Amino acid sequence: MEQYDVVVAGGGMVGAATALGLAQQGLTVAVLEGTEPKSFQSEQPMDLRVSAISPNSVALLMRLGAWASILQMRVCPFKRLETWEHPECRTRFNADEMNLDRLGYIVENRIIQLGLWQQFDDYPNLSLLCPTRMIRAEATEAGYLVELDDGRQISTRLLVGADGANSQVRQQAGIGITAWDYRQHCMLINVETALPQQDMTWQMFTPRGPRSFLPLPGHQGSLVWYDSPQRIKQLSAMSAEQLHEQISVNFPKELGEFKVLSHGSFPLTRRHAQNYYKPGVVLLGDAAHTINPLAGQGVNLGFKDVDVLLHEIEKAGKEWAVPSVLKAYECRRRPDNLLMQSGMDFFYTTFSNSLLPVKLMRNVGLKLAEHTGPLKKQALKYAMGM
Repeated sequence: MEQYDVVVAGGGMVGAATALGLAQQGLTVAVLEGTEPKSFQSEQPMDLRVSAISPNSVALLMRLGAWASILQMRVCPFKRLETWEHPECRTRFNADEMNLDRLGYIVENRIIQLGLWQQFDDYPNLSLLCPTRMIRAEATEAGYLVELDDGRQISTRLLVGADGANSQVRQQAGIGITAWDYRQHCMLINVETALPQQDMTWQMFTPRGPRSFLPLPGHQGSLVWYDSPQRIKQLSAMSAEQLHEQISVNFPKELGEFKVLSHGSFPLTRRHAQNYYKPGVVLLGDAAHTINPLAGQGVNLGFKDVDVLLHEIEKAGKEWAVPSVLKAYECRRRPDNLLMQSGMDFFYTTFSNSLLPVKLMRNVGLKLAEHTGPLKKQALKYAMGM
């Protein structure tokens, strides 16, 4: 039977980062992943799934050796962020205010994953088992016994659940979740733009949900449209020409002229694991928490999880596999994740209310926020993980 110090279920962005970080510490690591990411070609169309990567996340990716590989593929840095409901009541953020070159990068999720996977070969103590899925996990005195879909069994001192919102690891470990449905869906639409607006991301609030723009390399961008499940289903069934017409009506003039390239949609749900760990098992990223994608913080919170877990394991030395180390990780990450979840929910609920007094107050709030210097900077620093 194969034995590893750590088995990471899930080779996505968070799982791959965790595996690399633990391999750097000298532990023997196996990564279980069912699907290999498609290799990168510069002429490929942009993926729909993209993330706004914060400076804190970039720093982690640099330490793992992946950022240089990611830069060689394609990224889109952005310097400015604007948010508003009424056009005259805007809050603007600019990297210059923070003495930074940029606020972050918009990067396709697959490219972040590929950049991490390209480092795997540098570590002989890291084994990638792909295509492979875990079908059962059983707690033992020494950790966990993991059964794979090809019939193999492997043992590990620590099983890491980085296998997404419907985590099999979380279910096998008997860790419950608190969850609710936002009763909204989110549509992602990749467009080609006529205007050179690639250094700014913006978000406009409407009673039916936000409308957002994320810049992509070249004259391309990602539109994010929140609305009722029925409305998103209706939009998804439209031709490119019909969708173009609806976007023109429902998105602000800042978008300019554009061409629809591709689109997809998904439901919005919030989940939070009731525990992040049990003896021999720990959850990270979407397996532990999902968040309203309003501010694009999902993967950044996942990378914060990775950062803290790596720190706690390294600090523990030879006694890294004990529950107290996992407890320290949960104590550091749970409050931050809960604060971000609750903050996004408050923002989302407040801007979905069409009552006139509430509408007036939030627009006044946005206008005031534009002129609150230190407070505005602090809010931006927190969102950037600084």
